[in-house]
Amino acid sequence: MNKTLLAIDIGSSYITAVIAKNNLDYKINILGTGASKSDGINKGVISNIEDASNSIREAVSIAQKNTTEPIESTVVSITGAYTKCIRSSGSVNIPNGLITENEINQVLQMALYNATIIPEYDVVHVIPIFFKIDDSADVENPLNMNGSRLEVSVFVVTAKKTALTNIKSAMKMANLSVTNFVLDPYASAIAVLDEQQRNFGATVINIGATTTQYVCYKGSSLIYNGFLPVGSNHITNDLSVMLHTPPVAAEKIKTEYGNLLRSLEEIQNKKIRTPRIGDEKISSEVSLEHVQTIIHARVEEILTLIKSDLKKSGIYETLGTGLVLTGGMSKLEGIQELATLIFDNLPVKVSNPVNIKNGYMSFEDQKMSTIVGLLLYSLDPNRNFELDSNKALIKKRKIDDLSTVKIESQDLSGLDLSTPKPQVAKKNIKKEDPKLDDSGKLPTLNKKDKSKGVNKIWNAITEWF
Repeated sequence: MNKTLLAIDIGSSYITAVIAKNNLDYKINILGTGASKSDGINKGVISNIEDASNSIREAVSIAQKNTTEPIESTVVSITGAYTKCIRSSGSVNIPNGLITENEINQVLQMALYNATIIPEYDVVHVIPIFFKIDDSADVENPLNMNGSRLEVSVFVVTAKKTALTNIKSAMKMANLSVTNFVLDPYASAIAVLDEQQRNFGATVINIGATTTQYVCYKGSSLIYNGFLPVGSNHITNDLSVMLHTPPVAAEKIKTEYGNLLRSLEEIQNKKIRTPRIGDEKISSEVSLEHVQTIIHARVEEILTLIKSDLKKSGIYETLGTGLVLTGGMSKLEGIQELATLIFDNLPVKVSNPVNIKNGYMSFEDQKMSTIVGLLLYSLDPNRNFELDSNKALIKKRKIDDLSTVKIESQDLSGLDLSTPKPQVAKKNIKKEDPKLDDSGKLPTLNKKDKSKGVNKIWNAITEWF
């Protein structure tokens, strides 16, 4: 069904809400957008339910001003701060030899059943790493293939029940409910990675205001998830403390003078004036060299911590096509070059998400990676198989020949567009009549059928008399 979706990105600085649905060609149609400051959110975790609820309500209210469509499902991003990830596997026999969506669902459910889930945690994603059919090599998509046994290896993302309950409570106070949860960096990866990067492997690093989250892809599947409670706001805090200037002034210095590419000769003798904490009428001079040193130290620390974590986990040697940076802090001049040095000259790219064209806001911004990923996760028909936070199978939608169908001024809410139905040329022919075939003609009878028909009529006549 073509449901109207509300996607909510609970970011560390802003909450973004987007209302969208698929059009007849299954392209994403944006119906409304809204954003509000993230009050009651601390490092991606709800710290004040009432404030968080008000922020969510404000963002959704702005988005609803542009549409009268009722919201039918809601997807919400969750931070990696309270998640744990494990691997599991499962297998099922194929009695009929043909693998259908039913068998794929069964094997994923079996892998989930075999996983050791901590009681205080709930499942958010069950993502296949690879399938195997009998003794074959790894299979990406087993649908409609033949075999006697199907196996799967999965990556299971779980989150603390209390944290999910807090989000549900904040949403309920805003008169909203949650249909699905999606891991924030997973959504970002869906939005910024191309097919080649997903297949060969890449690490997506989303650096936000107070959090840094990253996921590793290999063979179109997640294989690792990481989180750091550090972001671009920490640079602001560092500047404020080190320069003895108010946070507002420190933020302005960061955005105007933050550049890791300036040479020492360019900034050595240049100074800027900054107001003093406690008495903003008094200002002092500070060198740009000192400013750049402070910014450089914090960014280097974040990237070094990520590298150390990836090495510790054994993932670092399988990064494939390299790193993809996104999120607000990835706009910092020189971060790509610094990351290249820290990660031993691996390819590093700063990426915008897929730009979904609309008349409300531009998605071609690193800050929009998560919200775009939420839309693609929920509305892109070409999804890979996985189990969502309701433990329901996500599958590809059948959209064959859908683009050729033209419907004008019709209510499509009750129609199933997944399987185009054959069209009958003559409208006065009723297909319910068993005497008519699909072409609308009476079927021809052979001699045997004719004799059966005559005998039935003769028997009926004799019964009457």
